[in-house]
Amino acid sequence: MTGANGQIGGRVAAALPDARRLTRMDAEYRDTPGMRRALDGVETLLLVSGRESKDRVAEHRSAVDAAVGAGVRRIVYLSFAGAAPDCTFTFGRDHWHTEQHIRSTGLGWTFLRDNLYQEMLPKLAGPDGVIRGPAGDGRVAAVSHDDIAACAVEVLTNADTGRYEQQTYDLTGPEALTLHEVAARLGVGYEPETVEEAYASRAHYGAPAFEVAGWVSSYEAIAAGELAAVSGDVQRLTGRPAKPLQPLSPR
Repeated sequence: MTGANGQIGGRVAAALPDARRLTRMDAEYRDTPGMRRALDGVETLLLVSGRESKDRVAEHRSAVDAAVGAGVRRIVYLSFAGAAPDCTFTFGRDHWHTEQHIRSTGLGWTFLRDNLYQEMLPKLAGPDGVIRGPAGDGRVAAVSHDDIAACAVEVLTNADTGRYEQQTYDLTGPEALTLHEVAARLGVGYEPETVEEAYASRAHYGAPAFEVAGWVSSYEAIAAGELAAVSGDVQRLTGRPAKPLQPLSPR
């Protein structure tokens, strides 16, 4: 598994202690020869998407090509809800292109398309405790790290059966909430912004344009209804209902 130090990979690694764990210390995705050496002898690869970058699709392709060269038989890829070449969330487009490249290899594959992380939602609030963004009254079916990891564990432990090969699963929470509802549950505020206001309010970070576009377009995707669909795939894969968004614990 890649991303073994991350929120999802770490949970999967804890559940599957015998799995080979790859971190960026072992090989960068863009280092195809290094990744190929690291994957030698691996039959099933959990490919956790790399951190956002302007070259992320090329990095993902490098990792996939390394897997092919190393003789990997199947890839379980952690993708994103609604991945499409023209989806509103700009980083979601990266996932679609990665999925297409995996499909083109002829390997077995399973795509786990997670919605926004529940654990990320509190972090959207600024220092004043208010979430601001152009999400309007759109809804988001955010999913927990625990549920995503549990789904990955189920797919990985049954990889040899072929039960999940060439399948795409939409991993969501049990409900779709507006950011007004999210904020109320978390005990923070929510103020809708226009798209122009959102770009202006984030300009002081000095982040690259692609990164700011990803931040803003995640809210736009909510407004467009692209993250609102609730799926039962977490329960189908794990046998238990997906976790609802929990209120923040008092400090």
